[in-house]
Amino acid sequence: MRFKNIVFLFFICFFTFSGIAQSQFQIMDTKKESITIPFSLINNMMVISADVNGKELSFLLDTGIEKTILFNLKFSDSLILNDVEKLQLRGLGVGKPINALKSKNNVFKIKGIFNPNHLIYIIIDDMFDLSAKMGVDINGIVGGDLLKDFIVKINYATERITFYNPETYVYNNCNKCEVFPLDFYNKKPFINVNVENYLGDLVKVKLLIDSGGGDALWLFEHSHPKIIISKNYFKDYLGKGLNGNIYGKRSKIDKLIIGSFVFDNASVSYPDSTSIVAVHKNKDRNGTLGAGILKRFHVIIDYPNRKITLKKNSRFFKEPFLYNKSGIELVYGGERLVKEKRARFPDNSQNNNNSITQIIYSYALAYKPSYQISYVRDGSPAKIAGLLVGDIILEINRKLAYNIEMQEIIQMLSQKEDKKIKLLIDRDGKHLNYEFNLKSML
Repeated sequence: MRFKNIVFLFFICFFTFSGIAQSQFQIMDTKKESITIPFSLINNMMVISADVNGKELSFLLDTGIEKTILFNLKFSDSLILNDVEKLQLRGLGVGKPINALKSKNNVFKIKGIFNPNHLIYIIIDDMFDLSAKMGVDINGIVGGDLLKDFIVKINYATERITFYNPETYVYNNCNKCEVFPLDFYNKKPFINVNVENYLGDLVKVKLLIDSGGGDALWLFEHSHPKIIISKNYFKDYLGKGLNGNIYGKRSKIDKLIIGSFVFDNASVSYPDSTSIVAVHKNKDRNGTLGAGILKRFHVIIDYPNRKITLKKNSRFFKEPFLYNKSGIELVYGGERLVKEKRARFPDNSQNNNNSITQIIYSYALAYKPSYQISYVRDGSPAKIAGLLVGDIILEINRKLAYNIEMQEIIQMLSQKEDKKIKLLIDRDGKHLNYEFNLKSML
């Protein structure tokens, strides 16, 4: 069975599925007690390779979701899925339920880990594209179905994750580690932490641990009387959920306190209530602890024993909380045919005058990735400069855009205030120059 343009979302939605018994993940070599695999850290999120029914695909590793999901499959993927039936799903965002498939009895492998009878959901609507937002191919998400069977150690600094057999794992003594209990709702992990609002009130909040959300912190404004948004905020696009766009307010929280770990002026987003209808079933939930915080720690997440261990990650712990100060959001805009200038140095061995070097230039056509503006915030520097949704970025600060990775561009747009940004864009075949200075909104 083949599917064309099956895509998903950027901010991971938190929907639930009816439970179906299935076999567990296990280490293939029974003599081994652990398996370590690499991951790519992209926009704070972990991307791993996995094999589904013999086809290698790319997955986001997400603690904020229970079931495995596939999307963004193309004809070239030629993936065979077993025991398929139709259904509809609902998640974050404003919109209608989307069409999906449920497939049982699939062989799912991650290096030396496998599940011979895995349940997978497939998004077949063509409304969402996580790959476009991440700038790399993402074919799916794997979460609690995998993590529940192991004790998992995540090292964001080395981009390595280790899966341990929970029956043989022994915790080492660690004076700088702190252990926190986990609560589970619909098989997703929650942690209790404290936040201090701008009035100085300390508030205990229950947060979903969401390694698949790139932001630091989300708080639901009406879930607690003391979750109060300061007057220092701006309205923004927060991402794309399963059922549509998610909008809300971005601000700073005076303090985020996790045990003895304290983050001052951490970034926080407050999604609009209309965008998070699906999460209101859990009345105790106050928000989400995202990868923007998790990556600042060495993490041991222990589903079987319902606890999480945190230790400061010296590489990321004190990293400033940044946000996009330009007001534009980008997506992958497909490949464009561009003309590249290439230099060739011919063999001068026959030339008696070796001090003379000949350079021959030629031009070749090649397909290169492009980045398209998908959103422009009202009142932002980009909006005032005149940039529009649909503009294709050709150059940024005189660098060819196709030579820059998506997350590097995002970092460029998140630098200090007054940093000048120069863009060359393509608008309906016309090349136009724009420039603006980044502006702090908080």
